[in-house]
Amino acid sequence: MNELRFSNPAYRIETRRLVVRCYQPSDTALLAESISESVEHLKPWLPWAYNEPEPIEEKAQRMKRFRGLFDLGQDFVYGIFNPEETKLIGGTGLHTRLGEDQLEIGYWIHKDYLNQGLVTESTRALVKVAFEVLHVHRLEIHCDPENFASAAVPRKLGFAHEGTMRAKSRFLDEWRDTMVWGLLDTDYPDSPSSKVEIHVFDADGQHVL
Repeated sequence: MNELRFSNPAYRIETRRLVVRCYQPSDTALLAESISESVEHLKPWLPWAYNEPEPIEEKAQRMKRFRGLFDLGQDFVYGIFNPEETKLIGGTGLHTRLGEDQLEIGYWIHKDYLNQGLVTESTRALVKVAFEVLHVHRLEIHCDPENFASAAVPRKLGFAHEGTMRAKSRFLDEWRDTMVWGLLDTDYPDSPSSKVEIHVFDADGQHVL
């Protein structure tokens, strides 16, 4: 685990159609349901989908680890919920594995919520949080070149395609190419994310943006 620590008060983010927030152990059943309903859709792109179905006890422990890492400022995994928080429609995160003042955004979406712009909406919100709350220098999004839907998100949000790295990512028993998309703090003011209206709250429910 990356030893870098970030100060991230953004535990809850409200967008026009979504709640993007830190996982709680009580979300375990919602996560299990969402993944089980979408696992075949996720398998081409996410190796962890091949570990499903994961025993519910292990998934509960995973949720506790997500929350613990979030509280420690070591990694920030979020669930994407409907406004009522009765359905988990995807997952995302601000990941610390790139180094100092840099974060990587990842995401997945439930099969029933494809092609509705929801990943773009949640990612746009995380970009705003990264630059205006965490004050990072750089953001990256990585994706498989064949995952056209995933690549469309950074393209829409003003990220630059900085290159495709050959045989970069291990996927089960093969190595796959990886597209790298980047956005700098100097790019951010002119990006679509800088103009979006969101509401951000800390762990105590206090408004921070």
